[in-house]
Amino acid sequence: MWQSRPELNTPEGIMALAMAFQRSRTLLTAVDLGVFTALSSLGGDSGEPVSSTEVAAKIQADAKATDRLLNALTALGLVRKTHGLFSNTELSELFLVEGREDYLTNLRHSSELYRAWGSLTDAVRKGGCLDEAATPIQDEEWTASFIAAMHRRAFKSAPVEVSKLNLHGVNRLLDVGGGSGVYAMAFAQAKAGVSVTVFDLPPVVRLAEDYIRKAGLSGRVSTRAGDYRSDDLGLAYDLVFFSAVAHINSPEENRLLMRKAAAALNPGGRIVVLDFIMEPDRVLPERGALFALNMIVNTPAGDTYTEEEIASWLMEAGCRDIERIDTAPGMAMIVGTLPAE
Repeated sequence: MWQSRPELNTPEGIMALAMAFQRSRTLLTAVDLGVFTALSSLGGDSGEPVSSTEVAAKIQADAKATDRLLNALTALGLVRKTHGLFSNTELSELFLVEGREDYLTNLRHSSELYRAWGSLTDAVRKGGCLDEAATPIQDEEWTASFIAAMHRRAFKSAPVEVSKLNLHGVNRLLDVGGGSGVYAMAFAQAKAGVSVTVFDLPPVVRLAEDYIRKAGLSGRVSTRAGDYRSDDLGLAYDLVFFSAVAHINSPEENRLLMRKAAAALNPGGRIVVLDFIMEPDRVLPERGALFALNMIVNTPAGDTYTEEEIASWLMEAGCRDIERIDTAPGMAMIVGTLPAE
């Protein structure tokens, strides 16, 4: 049964939720402009505080507006202000400065999402994103930031999730819509001798090849450029893997995609769908309910789906022995197996 959150039990709580965008936009604007990187660069190794005028010149922005932005970041606890001068906090220096090992690359993508969410009212009226010509790939900068965000999100979780799958008998594996190859690399590291292929659009494949090369796995993970909506997936695989793909598509598109995956499998092969898995009433998990709105503003017909829906697509494709393997909260792998003969 749905219960209201304690913070929403008062008018003040409702207003705090309504105005939460101000904090988010302040952080994302600072990331867009490179404020934290500028503070780090200007402050040098010792992190000396600098003036807002110096920061404005560095990021090529208005001096007064930059000062007010830095004041707001100070109020949020992301910047320090000492005698009128500004510097990063330890947290900001660690996670918000470009080039740092732990830089939150996914914030760039969050800023893109923020802009898309501004169209939510009209997208709900229409029932999908406002741009009917929208494609999964936009310009190179958008694609790189999106893939970087997805890579960071899955970098630590992918090996854990892959470890939950029994890879006995899996010799050839296809990662459809594999992005940076983060899951493909996890599969390659989980089982010696397995041949893994990342299948994705040409601009993404070029990025994936760089991630794979940097990981030292070029000899074990290959790539194949194509569009899963229009191209065949190949043949003779033992496992076809989909991570964060189902939610991009309509139910009918997913139904056809599962059939295409089944056609690419050897007898006894498996299809694995990793995604948000909604409860039957679609209220929980909360992240999945909100992500359904994210699909409305960003795709023509994407959504988040229930276990029953995904299982039905797999069964229609010829799979049997449908299994659910829970991963992170609100996430699960739905696994379907083709008959051995």
